Amino acid sequence: MEVVGKVSRKGWVVIPVPIRKRLGLAYGSAVRIRLEGDRIILTPEKNPVEECFGKLSHGESMTDLLLEERKKDRIREEEKIRL
Repeated sequence: MEVVGKVSRKGWVVIPVPIRKRLGLAYGSAVRIRLEGDRIILTPEKNPVEECFGKLSHGESMTDLLLEERKKDRIREEEKIRL
């Protein structure tokens, strides 16, 4: 895909929506800007933390499991107090 754009007075260039969507770019996304000869190369920077997000999840969340376990513990402790 090739698009002609304009540089604003502040040096801004808008990346068209279809290109942003294809590359997964959103507000605040980091891009590497490189000059090669007379070409400007923009490359999306991958955030290693975001890359790993969700890769270790296998079903229920650990937080939900721990909260459920804590709830059961609290009920048992309250029953002991009543006796």
